[in-house]
Amino acid sequence: MKRSTERILTTHAGSLARPDDLRDLLVAKDEGRAHDAAALAARVRAAVAEVVGQQVAVGLDIVNDGEESKRNFTTYARERLGGVEERTLAPGERVLAMIYGRDAREFPQYFAGRGNLAGREAVCRGPLTYVGHAALGADIANFEAALSGVSVTETFLPAVAPGTIEHWLRNAHYPTDEAYLAAIADAMKVEYDTIVGAGFLLQIDDPDLADGWQIHPEMSVADYRKFAALRIEALNHALRDIPAERVRFHVCWGSYHGPHKHDLPLRDLVDLVLAVRAQGYSIEASNPRHDHEWRVWQDVKLPDGKILIPGVVGHASDFVEHPELVAERLVRYARLVGRENVIAGTDCGLGPRVGHPKIAWAKFESLVEGARLATWQLWGH
Repeated sequence: MKRSTERILTTHAGSLARPDDLRDLLVAKDEGRAHDAAALAARVRAAVAEVVGQQVAVGLDIVNDGEESKRNFTTYARERLGGVEERTLAPGERVLAMIYGRDAREFPQYFAGRGNLAGREAVCRGPLTYVGHAALGADIANFEAALSGVSVTETFLPAVAPGTIEHWLRNAHYPTDEAYLAAIADAMKVEYDTIVGAGFLLQIDDPDLADGWQIHPEMSVADYRKFAALRIEALNHALRDIPAERVRFHVCWGSYHGPHKHDLPLRDLVDLVLAVRAQGYSIEASNPRHDHEWRVWQDVKLPDGKILIPGVVGHASDFVEHPELVAERLVRYARLVGRENVIAGTDCGLGPRVGHPKIAWAKFESLVEGARLATWQLWGH
């Protein structure tokens, strides 16, 4: 990974807005409805080119493909794993994971009608294998084509962590959690290795490392830390052949709009995050529940050679953060962990989570300008 040696570099957490017509095609594909596969492939290629161009135009340094080929990370990972079936939920039945489970106990009226009380869920019914070679190959080819003729500092492609896949993929085949996690890790290793082999940074998305605490409200902090440590062990097993400097790790608290009152504090999780075989760590740093957690880094030393990617603009509201606020946040982190060890990022993928794509791009403009202001304060230029 590149470091902020002369100025604060800028990036984001991955998911960007999909055009309406592309989103409709992705939904049709995921729901098994009739659609024009050739038209979908062509629209994805065009959307990747468009979104790479937008990232370059707004001034982001480290860019990705916007995850344009993916409706969301659960459905994309589901189609890339063999041994998975879908089943129809019974009336009133919820899917496996509720990422706001603890909050829902205190605020049941707020969450009434949410929770996926109808529809389908994925179930592992046989040995897991990786079957996404063609889809991943298309993602890589589309991104490479979009990068032709443009200049960026670095590039990355996201993939989902085994622990997060486990939370929405019900196990009906493997005898233990350990065996199940190992199987997911072995299957997804193909995708991780291929992304790095293609010359991109690998971003591991693992929101459920933190929001699993909400999913399992019966657990104590000590119990949950043991639970999470097992999932990190599986992830590290899958990353064993990839140099840490080619990996960035993104963790968040589910990114749903809601109270987040019962989120697990970063302080209870930070050592587990840093145990992941990665060089960069992308964390939430701007939403109202976690903005104050920059103080954790007063007591926790960022290991030598590591990079922190705090989310200095966020998805929690449609307010566009002022560049001076962005700079203030960046300078605060830089003075704690070292200016060269900070890259400006976002709390989570902005595209699907703010009210309109133009708001997301306005937030990116503030991110870039805030990084410029922080650079002036930290370097004097």
